[in-house]
Amino acid sequence: MSRSFIFSSESVGEGHPDKVADTISDAVLDACLTIDPKSRVACETFVKSNIVVVGGEITIPKLGGKPIGNVINIDKTIRDAVRGIGYVNDDDVFHADKIFINNYLTTQSPDISQGVDAKKAHGKKTAEQGAGDQGIMFGYACDETPELMPAPIMFAHRLGRELTKIRKAGKLAPWLRPDAKSQVSVEYVDGKPTRIVNVVISTQHAASATHAEIEKFCIEQVIKKVLPKSMLTKDTEYLINPTGKFVVGGPQGDSGLTGRKIIVDSYGGSGRHGGGAFSGKDPSKVDRSAAYMGRWVAKTIVAAGLASRVEIQFAYAIGHPLPVSVHVDSFGTGTISDEKILAAVNKVFSFKPADIVKQLNLLRPIYSKGTNYGHFGKINDKDITWEITNKADALKKAAK
Repeated sequence: MSRSFIFSSESVGEGHPDKVADTISDAVLDACLTIDPKSRVACETFVKSNIVVVGGEITIPKLGGKPIGNVINIDKTIRDAVRGIGYVNDDDVFHADKIFINNYLTTQSPDISQGVDAKKAHGKKTAEQGAGDQGIMFGYACDETPELMPAPIMFAHRLGRELTKIRKAGKLAPWLRPDAKSQVSVEYVDGKPTRIVNVVISTQHAASATHAEIEKFCIEQVIKKVLPKSMLTKDTEYLINPTGKFVVGGPQGDSGLTGRKIIVDSYGGSGRHGGGAFSGKDPSKVDRSAAYMGRWVAKTIVAAGLASRVEIQFAYAIGHPLPVSVHVDSFGTGTISDEKILAAVNKVFSFKPADIVKQLNLLRPIYSKGTNYGHFGKINDKDITWEITNKADALKKAAK
């Protein structure tokens, strides 16, 4: 007897308040890494109405203790990020050129840096670089889409990305505004995605646009353009701006905070999440770098044909260079045992924080590329190294 169920995932646009905050935090991170690849950055952002607040800890070794404001114009970095999102309309309360910025960035605590730096200090057991924090990280991959990602989250991202592309082109729908959310519900039969049950799009718009105009546009020019035609049926339900009106949006309508969209950022709920946010953190923070590592390993396992669905979990202690645990679960889809997959993984990959940074080439200002529409599944950008399956053959060989 076949088993069926419906699974839903959501995505949000660049103008969503939480994503505005993520975008600013990653813009600050990239600005620091441009100056010095060894920068230590933990930048949090809060946005509301016409206000941006940034806080956190930043140390740029190349500056020798001098304030970062000597080389990085934080205000300009923030305004450019907001301008890139598209908050430049005359009626925007949250406007790139009019926002008030409060800067509370300080240097990194020496108690943290001594545990992370590659040197022995105050009882630190090893001279190797340690993890920037304790925590658990997950990586996930499956064969449901070409990106080896779950179908619901990838479909939701496609909708948001297309809305943004059209909005920034400015011709087809000049009434579009930056804030938006999408959601896709997929029916699975025997573990395989078979049809799209419903699609939800809520997009901010100019007051001049009618609901009928918005609904027709979203269905015909967005949904039917980017979602698989074979999965859209006569029974697929379309819910477009279900409240009827979405003029007030972005930070004017709601507050935003870095790291509040971690499920949107990862696997849409299909795979577990360790809880740590990504944006605004340099790769010494394993919340980010080890989660990217987990995705790389999981995707390589599926690409190597060792499983059609897999999740890997590992954990760290702050200041310690080795993970305290590593676990692989193929959910019964493995072509070999999970123990053998794990053994092969440990032969091919190193989970030490310094090695993760080296293997994925993470000391570069690349993080703004991953902020929106998921940190995983971007297969057409060579800078997104955790999506490259160049170790698949080596993993196959190790598994034999």
